[in-house]
Amino acid sequence: MRRLAALTGLILAASLLAPLPVRAADTLPPWSENALREDVDIDALAASDEDPIEVLRPIGEELFKAKFTTLDGAGRPDATRAIVPTKARRRPSQVFQRLAGMDANGCSSCHNEPVIGGAGAFTANVFVSEGFESADFDTTDPQFSNERNTVAVQGAGLIELLGREMTTDLRRQRGDVLASARASGKPETIDLETKGVSFGSLTAYPDGTLDVSALDGVDDDLTIRPFSQKGVFASLRQFTVNAMNDHHGMQALERFGADWTGTADFDADDHGDEVSTGQISALVAFQATLPAPTRKAELPDIWQKAAEDGERLFSSIGCAACHRPALPLESLVFHDPGPFDTAGTLRQSDVDRTLALDLGTLAWVKALPRDDKGRVLVPLFGDLKRHTIADAANDTFGNELLAQRFVARDVFLTSELWGIGSTAPYGHRGDLTTLNEAILAHGGEGTDSRKAYAALSEDDQQAVIAFLRSLEIAE
Repeated sequence: MRRLAALTGLILAASLLAPLPVRAADTLPPWSENALREDVDIDALAASDEDPIEVLRPIGEELFKAKFTTLDGAGRPDATRAIVPTKARRRPSQVFQRLAGMDANGCSSCHNEPVIGGAGAFTANVFVSEGFESADFDTTDPQFSNERNTVAVQGAGLIELLGREMTTDLRRQRGDVLASARASGKPETIDLETKGVSFGSLTAYPDGTLDVSALDGVDDDLTIRPFSQKGVFASLRQFTVNAMNDHHGMQALERFGADWTGTADFDADDHGDEVSTGQISALVAFQATLPAPTRKAELPDIWQKAAEDGERLFSSIGCAACHRPALPLESLVFHDPGPFDTAGTLRQSDVDRTLALDLGTLAWVKALPRDDKGRVLVPLFGDLKRHTIADAANDTFGNELLAQRFVARDVFLTSELWGIGSTAPYGHRGDLTTLNEAILAHGGEGTDSRKAYAALSEDDQQAVIAFLRSLEIAE
């Protein structure tokens, strides 16, 4: 009995000494204007038996809805919005501005229609100022920045998981063709395809070199980057770290901390180590678990019939070639950090164990259809691929004057259409008020489908609109 009591005491003592995953800022009064109130020890959480979704999601939601203040470190007087930590040439005269940011108090300031995490109205547009991050003047002139409408992040966890699987598959194919070329002693070419989406071809040579000139819609490293309208971010974590600095002047420890910059207060605002790795993980978890858009329920009979006809027409005129109704997903476990997070973002090599968020435990994920192989069919109406969608004859979507991350001005990632019935206005700038205008704006690779739509009768065009308007973000 004494042994049992002693053992029980040791177990209790060990549990009391174990680090707690969540730490609250209990010294703050309830009326405090600080937005950062809780932190998470992600190493302790990963090592515990607690469900990371249940721990992280509520904290992430509060951070997503928070209005960051100077008490938290909002503002970046000596730093720019650049992805790579960059010192400002001179301190800006204004804390907020549109061209070089910061331009919002919190995530939900823009992502709020029809619910938190959703899209934004034209007034919530942001400005991507490639090359003008250090500007100390403010302007919305397109010579200096690309104006972008806020997009919804509902279903983003499934989108990232699809991107990870597609990247892994494309890189496996690259390895296969390299091995084949070495074995045969002659050049070998492979057509790259994953989840039914073609990404051009790749030629390997016996000496291990590659000809990537025939790749289509993906970067040379074969990484699928499913976030931003240009498709330049591979993960929610990278997207979040960038946005926190860019829009809110909140620097993440994993990019702006002493390990990378040599100082805890890179932006010199007297607040060091502003956003912890745990707080970024909480924001990632909130976004990754936001329910995917769905279809309107209990439509009037006239709308239901029109939507069914419109979905068939949508496919027959070629729209579904890029806006694919669904892509199959093998695994529902979302590891954070992810396998393709890179320098300046927390990487898997930086932690003892990743956080494993099992999205399959979420009710809305359980309701998604599966194929005959048991894979979840993610109804995104997209392909996670970049396309040229403007040309000289129809340059509505080619209105930007600056390239972003070496992606051509007229090339954009296919927009996922799930939820489009809830996310007006349309277009990259949010300056198209109707779906009809958005469809007719397609050029480049979308020309044939646009012409086929334009040739439909008015009733058939309205059926396509009825179908698209039935795809909604549930409120």
